[in-house]
Amino acid sequence: MTRPKTLVTRGLVEAPLARLRAGTDATVNLADRALSRAELLAGVRDVEGLLCMVTDRIDAELLDAAPRLRVVSNHAVGYDNVDVAAATERGIWVTNTPDVLTEDTADLAFALLLAVSRRVVEGDAFARSGEWGGWEPLQMLGSSVAGATLGLVGFGRIGQAVARRAAAFGMRVLYWNRTRLPAGEEAALGVAYAPLNELLSASRFVSVHVAGAPETRHLIDAAALQLIGPGGFLINTARGAVVDERALVSALQEGRIAGAGLDVYENEPQLTPGLADCRNAVLTPHLGSSTVETRTAMGDLAVDNLLAVLAGQPPLHAVNPEVAGRLRR
Repeated sequence: MTRPKTLVTRGLVEAPLARLRAGTDATVNLADRALSRAELLAGVRDVEGLLCMVTDRIDAELLDAAPRLRVVSNHAVGYDNVDVAAATERGIWVTNTPDVLTEDTADLAFALLLAVSRRVVEGDAFARSGEWGGWEPLQMLGSSVAGATLGLVGFGRIGQAVARRAAAFGMRVLYWNRTRLPAGEEAALGVAYAPLNELLSASRFVSVHVAGAPETRHLIDAAALQLIGPGGFLINTARGAVVDERALVSALQEGRIAGAGLDVYENEPQLTPGLADCRNAVLTPHLGSSTVETRTAMGDLAVDNLLAVLAGQPPLHAVNPEVAGRLRR
């Protein structure tokens, strides 16, 4: 019996990859780079399942190049890299990997908050430089976290996980979200709702946790950075395009905000000119889910989604569940 063909656009943790290879005729990109557009278009020509990364653009052109494709299994929670409407129109499932990376991403958001406020990266470089002459009372003064106000822009799973961490530091937590939580849930989490501009003005730390979408592009723009002000810090572990990076570089260079901690970038992997030179920015290379445990869980879930569809079953986590109705017609 011929096994279904699948394409995996980057290497995965071995355990889920072995399961995929056991159940399908899998082609896996093991090169230390992303597939080029031409390679991706050629690679999907005769596959039934595509396991892709958030860095792969899955649009109508690619879907049309894959006439046998039945499922796009996105190895991520976000799926702004996939044209979901185009996939649904063609009866193709789109899936994602929610829940599994919540805690690790929240950990990294808080790590960036601590690192930039306490100048950890600068301090590490200074200690290694050979120029440190010993303790001084005014040396590398940072900003206290305990008792400060944290504003969370977006309050889904990751935003709420960050709020739980903030509670341990005695922080006052404000949140803004498209949908406000019931009062009982706010009380249980120890948070208060605030309109976005009010949150930005009132918070020393602003951490971004909204999904990438046209309506959230440049949500944090020059005007928003002005509201955060010269004593404030911006943390972004969501999507790079949520922040106007040019405006952020100007604000960092001119001292209009105190600092930023970024794990995602507007034109990733390229950085906006000037950002790498900002000593008041801590920059990490998209490490939000980068632990062995989480990447294994993500791989398992992405493979489970893909194999379910190829077995004629609905996937565990469908972005477009309405495709089931189209397939029944």
